Amino acid sequence: MKQRLGLISVLVADYDEAIEFYTQKLGFELVEDSPQGEKRWVVVRPQGAVETAILLAKASNEQQKQQIGNQCGGRVFLFLNTDDFWRDHTRMQQQGVKFLETPREEAYGTVAVFEDLYGTRWDLLQLN
Repeated sequence: MKQRLGLISVLVADYDEAIEFYTQKLGFELVEDSPQGEKRWVVVRPQGAVETAILLAKASNEQQKQQIGNQCGGRVFLFLNTDDFWRDHTRMQQQGVKFLETPREEAYGTVAVFEDLYGTRWDLLQLN
């Protein structure tokens, strides 16, 4: 048996501002943006990624709206692996991405926590 994660859903407040953040600030590719009645099917993925992508899901009720930016209870929710930490860290900083800490070297690699436009925490990570 072979399984994989295809999509990870991330709650957003607005499709267009989320698309702009993910494509312009993080450098992701917009894979799909299709109308689905009152909603849209919006998928982005990191450059070079083939298996896993993110579904940008606009919150549609109060309970979902309350979870925007806190989908993992304040912990790091997503891990963006890179082949060049310093290239991506520099580019993201130049685009105004908010890093919550100074990059650090760990036994497993170089890492720094950053936030998306709503406060969801991510690790930018280059594994050794």
